Amino acid sequence: MHLLSVEHITKTYGEKVLFRDVTFGVEEGDKIGIIGVNGTGKSTFLKVIAGVEPPDSGTVSVGGRVVVRMLTQDPVFQAGETALEHVLGGDSPQLRAVQAYAAAMEAIALNPGSEKLQAELIAANAKMDELDAWQLENDAKTALSKLGIQQYDAKVETLSGGQRKRVAMAAALLLPSDVLILDEPTNHIDNESVAWLEGMLQKRKGALLMITHDRYFLDRVSNRVIELDRGEAYFYQANYSRFLELKLEREEREAASEAKRQNLLRNELAWIRRGAKARTTKQKARIDRFEALKAAAPKAADGKLDVSVASSRLGKKIMEAEGLSKSYGDRMLIRDFSYIAVPEDRVGIVGRNGSGKSTLLKLIAGRLEPDAGKVELGPTVKLGWFSQEREEMDETLRVIEYIREEAEQVRTADGTAISAGQMLERFLFPPAMQWTPIAKLSGGEKRRLQLLRVLMSAPNVLLLDEPTNDLDIATLTVLEDYLDDFPGVVFVVSHDRYFLDRTVEKIIAFEGDGVITMHTGNYSDYQAYAEKRGASTASAAANPAKTTGAKASEQSSDEAKPQAKERALKMSYKDQKDFESIEDWIAEAEAELANVAKAMEAASSDSFKLQELAAEQQRLEEKLESLMDRWAELNELAERIAAQKR
Repeated sequence: MHLLSVEHITKTYGEKVLFRDVTFGVEEGDKIGIIGVNGTGKSTFLKVIAGVEPPDSGTVSVGGRVVVRMLTQDPVFQAGETALEHVLGGDSPQLRAVQAYAAAMEAIALNPGSEKLQAELIAANAKMDELDAWQLENDAKTALSKLGIQQYDAKVETLSGGQRKRVAMAAALLLPSDVLILDEPTNHIDNESVAWLEGMLQKRKGALLMITHDRYFLDRVSNRVIELDRGEAYFYQANYSRFLELKLEREEREAASEAKRQNLLRNELAWIRRGAKARTTKQKARIDRFEALKAAAPKAADGKLDVSVASSRLGKKIMEAEGLSKSYGDRMLIRDFSYIAVPEDRVGIVGRNGSGKSTLLKLIAGRLEPDAGKVELGPTVKLGWFSQEREEMDETLRVIEYIREEAEQVRTADGTAISAGQMLERFLFPPAMQWTPIAKLSGGEKRRLQLLRVLMSAPNVLLLDEPTNDLDIATLTVLEDYLDDFPGVVFVVSHDRYFLDRTVEKIIAFEGDGVITMHTGNYSDYQAYAEKRGASTASAAANPAKTTGAKASEQSSDEAKPQAKERALKMSYKDQKDFESIEDWIAEAEAELANVAKAMEAASSDSFKLQELAAEQQRLEEKLESLMDRWAELNELAERIAAQKR
């Protein structure tokens, strides 16, 4: 079914042509990825298709009953509305029925004796039955939960920017539409949410247009690609992997065509230089042909980012974190974390949103003080901090002023000294653009500029906090190549699975409640381990007696002797009983947690049940943490008693 037609649309920004004379159609089932370097007009392209901005010329035609819905990078919310109210804030009959029922329930709660309100509630209830709208509110809560929003009644204005984006995404996914348009949907959501979103969009029946830098996501979801390149649009009936192959073939054809043109041009130039007379028709035709060949020169290719910036020398001592703990109120983010960085470390930091990943980077950088423990940096360490908030950028500055604040010139890896202006050109900021105020740059261009400033400082330890947000794929590819040759240490917080697989060799995983684990390998290695662990836990939950028996059999007769000695040294009766039973209690708590995890997976579409299970999971996690603390306390006591006896 044909949904939408784009015919000969053109859009310019000042003197810059973003795209010209673009024509294509959108059919039901199309999942189209929009690709291009930052500043090529990808977001504007989507806004024109969605009708948010008009084209300079051309038309966008939408079918009579076709609904187009767009999730922008900066969604708009009503003052005072809650997360759930925003998700249910559409105009479909089902949504209106849900809103009417909620309003009737609220009114009857304030005045339970009113017969009029009771009649309205009965009518609202009947309308919910008629439209089968009962599932809608449940679906809304499920979508919010899957995207990491657990407080459905939280005012949207009190949420962080990333949380607001996720609320808007839940609304975009839930509200009915034939064409869904998403601008960077994977920004600000964690890996689990990205995987869930992948599944949702793969199953979605309508059409989809999206901009994303997540190459795994693009590869698994898209079946068409539109590439915006220097004002032109190129179309590929392919996912991302196949797009790369087809683009290479196109560029090879263009290169062969250009080589042929250059050869003809050389021949014609030689003829012109021999003093051709332009009086005859034949000679005039050859001169015209020469001029046509000159005019047929291809557009200058996009510049190639060059980030061969030198780094400062790094000594043997780099970073040592010992016993780090950090909490906010009653919430423990980091519990007793220790790590020693080694030369050329490549460490990825993963975990759910709000688990403490950025907090760990800030502790390493000295921007936060730990509640306990310490971080020591080596005397030669020079940190490069690439934050996700662009908090250091004064957007009233011009581009070149912002870079000159860091350094007037910098030495590249080969020892060459180049100026700030020359370095900006290498980062695709031509001279005319260098005097542009930062506020006028696109989001991706600001990120690219911030990255340049970080590298201009010649760091030897890089702290990258969500570096893939707003950077285009071409820039990410070059950054990955730079990190390959970077001689220092890199800590990177990222939800981009491809980027992590490409750049890191260790994973620090935030498991929740302050627990942090270390894993060797890239993100895919860690994911395989986590899936295997989950399967083992589920298996253990299915056979608790066998697991408990196995644990008991692991206790050797040698372990019983120290226990007897400990009792002889007057270990208290309670300590003795706890010491004998603690491992069984821990095993039971782990089995209960596994059962809850299995139940949560089975109830993934039931938000009410999910909330109950989440509360039970939190209670069990706290119980297990208490048991583990008691286990550590008793074992330490046992070791001290044994040492005294020796």
